[in-house]
Formats: sequence, structure tokens, C-alpha cells
Amino acid sequence: MTEHQTGTHEAEIDNSNRSTTPRTDEFLGYIMSGWAEREEPVPDPSPVAPFAAARRESLGSRFPGDRLVIAAGAMKQRSNDTFYQFRAHSAFSHLTGWGSEAEPGSILVLDPVADGHEATLYFRERAGRDSEEFFANPEIGEFWIGARPSLRQVAAALDLRTADLGAFEATSDDRTLDDAEVARAASELRLVKDEFELREMQLAVDATARGFDEVLEALPRASAAARGERVVEGVFNQRARLDGNTVGYETIAASGAHACTLHWIRNDGDVREGDLLLLDAGVELDSLYTADITRTVPVSGSFSPVQRRVYEAVLEAADAARAIVRPGIRFGDVHDAAMAVIERRTREWGLAPTGDGGEGFAFYRRYMVHGTSHHLGLDVHDCAQARRDMYMDGILEPGMVFTIEPGLYFQPDDLTVPEEFRGIGIRIEDDIVVTEDGCINLSSDIPRTPDDVEEWVRASRRRGASA
Repeated sequence: MTEHQTGTHEAEIDNSNRSTTPRTDEFLGYIMSGWAEREEPVPDPSPVAPFAAARRESLGSRFPGDRLVIAAGAMKQRSNDTFYQFRAHSAFSHLTGWGSEAEPGSILVLDPVADGHEATLYFRERAGRDSEEFFANPEIGEFWIGARPSLRQVAAALDLRTADLGAFEATSDDRTLDDAEVARAASELRLVKDEFELREMQLAVDATARGFDEVLEALPRASAAARGERVVEGVFNQRARLDGNTVGYETIAASGAHACTLHWIRNDGDVREGDLLLLDAGVELDSLYTADITRTVPVSGSFSPVQRRVYEAVLEAADAARAIVRPGIRFGDVHDAAMAVIERRTREWGLAPTGDGGEGFAFYRRYMVHGTSHHLGLDVHDCAQARRDMYMDGILEPGMVFTIEPGLYFQPDDLTVPEEFRGIGIRIEDDIVVTEDGCINLSSDIPRTPDDVEEWVRASRRRGASA
């Protein structure tokens, strides 16, 4: 164990130059008295509780006799004495069921017992009004950050034994997430989603769809504003905060040639009529499960002929990849199916090089350098520590959730493509769950075909103009 794992904040802050609260006996007596009796409702067990218990049992079975210590992590410093909003480590949330309300510094311990492991969740008990902490500690005091949950309340909600963080004692034999084998096992445990997770994934997609609708309604405002991409970003991020915890990753609001930059998150460009807008965004729910959707839309409501031609090629690649998804195939085959379409279409457009380039030369990867799919769940790129033979070379099973997101990106200064293609970037991304006999597109209700996308944009703009 390292010292920071039992702390609530990544950095220790010196508040000596800030105004301080009086510490006289008279003041302390005054501020600690005169409070109404605090009610402490004990919640019913959360729906996630039995699923989290099964996950802990599964992880523990891989490490019989070992003491496993899974830390939530500390608040990350942004600058001086300000910190980013806390988000617990995904493995911790998966194994406890504690989402956006998880306490920084919390630790889940799986102690070995005769028939498996016994779980205890350690975190700092909230301070009573008879202590100085509740008003004098800006990092965890109730006056500063609001009421914190009690050990009793969390134990009831998660159906999990709790104890004060001060009672936690590390040992030299603890196995933590710093252990590559433990991190790998915790990651691979999330490759197949349970019923609770699949429900949350659909809810995250549905919330994201609402955000996309609102973005399109705001397109006239975005087009009229300086740095209109930030209007797009702000509209979507507001929906993420209303329907969930936050965004699952930094929103990509890429208009015009910015769409050729795969992870464009500066979002400081204009949104012009005649351009395409590539929106890659996802709502992260309070459970911390996130969607990851991309749609590329014509800002004006109509594709130009060349924009439509490229869009149709990307859509064909996405559909070809989804068509092969079923249990028993290799995960990497999904990518290969999409890339076969990308290769064929770009070759038909005359983009294949001559001479040394030809059959077997992957020239088309110049125009799509990323992979077609990644697992999705608590992390936008979920299960990242899984072994390759469980991930890229893994065999699909029912309950796996991943993206299908082919694209074509023709950089504005790319002399290997005709001028009319330059500056066009298109990606179509959906979230897929593997079923017993195929797959379901969780995001199928978000328009995908060029005709449907055009009508979607036009109808949304009309609604926005009349609002």
C-alpha cells in the first residue's frame, strides 16, 4: 500500500494564508450547539448490491487466500487548492456498486476466509456537530462540501459491511490494483456485463440521444456564435449533468476540417453552414456507466454530393461490421469487416497508390488510422488491462458491450485525395451488445442513414427556431 491510498486528496494543501475560523472556547461552544436533531434515514439496498456481491465473489475466486485491497483513489489536484470532481476508480465502483456518491479515500478490502472472502468497505465516517471537522475542514467538512453519508447508510444501500477508514491497516502482503495480475483480473471481469450493467448502458445511450437532439436544436445558435463548437459542447454537457454525473469523456464537437482530428476537444472553431459537424459524446450516469456515440451531420440540413458519398461509405462499413457480430467470432473480426469496406470504397475512388502500393498494402489506413471497436462500460475504453487473447483476439460472448465506429478522414492538406474530399471527416459510432444469437444496437434510435440524418437536422432546427 502507498500512503496516498488512504488519503482523500492527492495533494496536501496549506491554508495558512486563507482566512481562518476562530478557535476560542466561546466560539467553539457556540458553533457546536443549537443544531436540530439530524434524521438519518436508512435506505433500502440498491438494485446493484447483489450484482456487486457476485462480482466480488468472482474476483475473490481468482485469488484464493489473498487479501485484496481495492482503493477508490483520491481527489486529483487541478491547481493549488482546487480539485477535479471526484470519480472513483472503475474497478472500485464495479466491485462495490458505489457510483458518483463514492467517497474519496475509500478502500474495499476482501479478506480471505475459509469459504472465500469477506468484504469490508472503509471510508471516513462523517463528523458530528460536536467536532470541528464539520465546519473547519474545507476538504471534507459539511459546511464546505455538504453532508456526507454515514457508515450505516452506505452499509444499508450497498448491503456491504462498512468501517471507519481509521480502522484500516495495510499489510505487506496486500494485493492491490498496483499488482498487474489483480488489475488484469478486475478488468477482465468487466468484459461481460450483467443485467444491471446492460440496463445502465441503455439508459446512458438514451440520455445521450436526448443530448444529441438538443445539440441539433441549438445549431442556429452555434452557427451564429464565435467559437460555435463550444455552444455544441455546452449544450451536450448540460444534458449530461441533468441526466447523469457528467460526460463520460471530453466531448468532441468538431466542425468542418476539425472533424479530421480524431480527438478534437479544443472545440474552439466556428460551426458554418455547408460544413459537417462530427459530435462524439456520451453521458456518464450516476452509476458511472457511459455511452459513446458519434454522429456526423450536415449543419445546414443537407449533405453535398461528395459529403453524402463519403458518409454512405462509412455507413456501409459500420453495417458490414455489425452484420457479423454474434457469439463465437473473434473481436478483431469486427474491425476487419469494416476495413474491407473502407479499402474497397477508397480503391474505387482511385485513392490506391500505384507502383509499390497495391494489393496487400494497407494504403486506406491513411484515411482511418484508429480501430473500429473498443469495449464500453464504466470506462469509455473499458477493460483496457485485459489480456490481448481476452480482448482483441477474444471470442465474443453474450453480454459484451462495445462500439462500432468506422470513419474516413481526409486531411485538408492531403494531396493524395482529390480536392473535393479534403477537409471532410466522418465517423458513425454505435454501442452494441452481443446477444445469444447476434447483437442489438443500443443506439439504433439515433438517426443513421443520410436521408434520416438530413430530416433529423431539419426538424431539430425548426424546433430550436420556434422555441
